Amino acid sequence: MEKKLPETLAEVLTPEAVGARPVRVLFQDEARFGRMAKARRCWAPAPLRPKVTLALVREFLYAYAAVSPLQGDLDWTIGPKMNTQHMQHFLDRLSGRYPEEFLVMILDGASSHRSKDLHVPANVRLIPLPPYAPELNPVEHLWDELREKEFANRVFDSLAAVQSQLEAGLAKMQADHPAIRSLTAWPWISNLNLSAT
Repeated sequence: MEKKLPETLAEVLTPEAVGARPVRVLFQDEARFGRMAKARRCWAPAPLRPKVTLALVREFLYAYAAVSPLQGDLDWTIGPKMNTQHMQHFLDRLSGRYPEEFLVMILDGASSHRSKDLHVPANVRLIPLPPYAPELNPVEHLWDELREKEFANRVFDSLAAVQSQLEAGLAKMQADHPAIRSLTAWPWISNLNLSAT
């Protein structure tokens, strides 16, 4: 992807498509959060041995996120399902948030990203990641950070509590632009040519 993306961008970023608008590169992904707890390592002073409660309740929410590594911006929403309808809602929100920009969104090959019922807004272009390559998507680092800082060794008594924690964690991340840039602005992303050719 790092080698092929400049060529793909050159095909997408034509003067006819972009016009005079600034170009914003976003990486997008979804993640599932719920009441199914997973024990993680934690620190405790010796000789104490920490005890962690587990929950085995299969209730989940889906977080949609798009990160702009160069600006350090994070856009997100939460939905009950991962499907074309919710992806459409997320795309429409992003298009409306950046109406004066040309958005290039890089995302995986989930069926909701390829659906014939998905209507991509005029100022958005979708570029698929190679199959089975989550390591190329910087949003994965945000999910790891969120799970470690907000969900590790916690048990939630309701899905509403999960949503509340998810909203608080995402809002905290969204407000920290330097941290977002540090986690996601990898050298090969920072060196992309975003000029219309």
